[in-house]
Amino acid sequence: MSEQSSPPGVPQASLQLAYPVRGLDFSSAGEAAGRIKRALQQIGVPSAVIRRAAIVAYEAEMNIVIHARQGTLRASISPGRIELIAEDEGPGIADIEQAMQEGFSTAPDHIREMGFGAGMGLSNIKRCSSQMTIVSDVGRGTKVTAILTGW
Repeated sequence: MSEQSSPPGVPQASLQLAYPVRGLDFSSAGEAAGRIKRALQQIGVPSAVIRRAAIVAYEAEMNIVIHARQGTLRASISPGRIELIAEDEGPGIADIEQAMQEGFSTAPDHIREMGFGAGMGLSNIKRCSSQMTIVSDVGRGTKVTAILTGW
């Protein structure tokens, strides 16, 4: 029988977090991502991983705020692995390949004038993740799953 041990500060069991996110609620935007970041800090996840996860969570949350009616940001944290899922009820993404291009945005002008919707969200999520998938149904919503591994 073998026994595996995790490095100090790495959680031994899975932690599940879920936060509702409302569309166009810019006063609360970033709160879910901040809570996930604080949870990762409290359980001792390495700071470099926390930075990447915080970027993924924030960009995913902002996509819900900017583009959807509502959604949920979930985190599943286990030793060596963080899975972040942003699932929304919104317009969906008609062309995912185009949406992945840096600078491409469907955010309306009034959102861009506030400094959001620059078209970097999905590409930032991909850059900070070990693995990323997008499933979208036009007119119904989008699910973005990002996985961070290797810590």
